[in-house]
Amino acid sequence: MHEDLVSSIRVELAQSAEEKTKASSARFFKEGINCYGVKAATVIKIADKYFRQIKDESKQEVFSLCEHLLASDLFEESSVAFDWVYRFRKYYEPSDFEIFEEWIGKYVNNWAKCDTLCNHSVATFIETYPDYMHRLKEWTASDNRWFRRAAAVTLVLPARNGKFLEDVLEIADRLLEDEDDLVRKGYGWMLKEAGKAHQQEIFEYVMKNKTVMPRTSLRYAIEKGIEVFPLLQRSLHAI
Repeated sequence: MHEDLVSSIRVELAQSAEEKTKASSARFFKEGINCYGVKAATVIKIADKYFRQIKDESKQEVFSLCEHLLASDLFEESSVAFDWVYRFRKYYEPSDFEIFEEWIGKYVNNWAKCDTLCNHSVATFIETYPDYMHRLKEWTASDNRWFRRAAAVTLVLPARNGKFLEDVLEIADRLLEDEDDLVRKGYGWMLKEAGKAHQQEIFEYVMKNKTVMPRTSLRYAIEKGIEVFPLLQRSLHAI
């Protein structure tokens, strides 16, 4: 059944592909991307359509099916997989952290895959099991750029809601002078979202670190969200 399901998904994705979308994706991902060329809205519809056929399966069965899709390295198939994984968020348990960690190491090879998995599924896991925060912080020391970015983008949505401020600042400290541009953008984004609930604390953090924080991180943390930081309107010249 599952082999037939995967085959059906692949046929529908291939039939929905557009050369224009594929070419646009190739330009958008500097690190490269392997894709059909299907619009995001169409991928979501396909994910929803086929999820109805597996929604009563066990989490283990669905995760196994997701890994089968991830192994293809095709971007749209990973999008379907990560959509399904998030739909099972009510059933996450501690052992799932090892699965998510393995998937990042094996299957995440661009920022969109990283963010799709971590913004939603890994973030929900950390909110449910905050004792695993120390494992998230360990990712900041990884040689794999996607683990380092994942450590930050996992906290983007919780930070927006005012959660984990101390952990946000610690992760930012650990990544502060990271040499990878996508990691810099990731922790800058995390800081910006944290600033929506903790404006003063993030302002003070940025001002304290302005001489060493890479310009990319600074832009993402402050300048792209200047409406959140009126305190900086008179201070930007000093940065």
